[in-house]
Amino acid sequence: MGTVVSLAVPAPPEAAAQPVGDELEAATAVVERLFNGLDRTFSLYRPDSEASAMARRELALADASADMRRLYVEASEWRTLTEGAFTAERPDGVVDLAGIVKAHAIREAGTSLLALGLKDWCLNAGGDVLVHGSPIPGSERSWLAGIVDPDDRTSLLTAFPLGNAGERALATSGTSERGHHIWTVGLQSERTAGYRQVSVAAADIITADVLATAIMAGGARTLTLATARWDVDVLVVKNDGGLLATPGFRSPPAQSG
Repeated sequence: MGTVVSLAVPAPPEAAAQPVGDELEAATAVVERLFNGLDRTFSLYRPDSEASAMARRELALADASADMRRLYVEASEWRTLTEGAFTAERPDGVVDLAGIVKAHAIREAGTSLLALGLKDWCLNAGGDVLVHGSPIPGSERSWLAGIVDPDDRTSLLTAFPLGNAGERALATSGTSERGHHIWTVGLQSERTAGYRQVSVAAADIITADVLATAIMAGGARTLTLATARWDVDVLVVKNDGGLLATPGFRSPPAQSG
């Protein structure tokens, strides 16, 4: 999908008595197999994928796979929920699920990791993060997900705690990364101007990723809608360098041991 995927699995305190290496190898193989499989269907970076065939109008949605049609329905539901700020169609009418497919892959991979019995892990796909448990197994310590400064890709704006009782997912959308799936068709210019990067923390990765894209496309009106309708935290980098932040980003909860 044109991105890098990483998986972190901490060693438990009794690591010497457990085959941690074998467990991590199995988990990595599952994630790799799942992402590769979804890549063959959904990636627009592969000319032989189903998504690329649809983009070239060689394949109609009605003739696409069941997985493609199901994800399109989910994306369409989000279009309604975000009042058009998120959409699965390009301005030229071509179906393009790039705004949701990476989050879908992360969600599926997370489900597979839990099915393997892994309780503590952090999955990162191109800066979009889903976690479970803690980096210190058996503790209340949160994972910390860094948010890159769009003006200096070597620096972080902040680090946001994920896991345990709080949000488990963080997604970032912006013009400094691949933003080909962010469209402003049908939205007034005053709603779409001024945002360079949007990060959303949520309970699940689909909500985080979709809303990050929707706020980038819909601007202030969609930001207001998202924070009123969903239990999320949002950090916005404006084009003038200013920041907008919900309380969770302004004062992240303290780490516990």
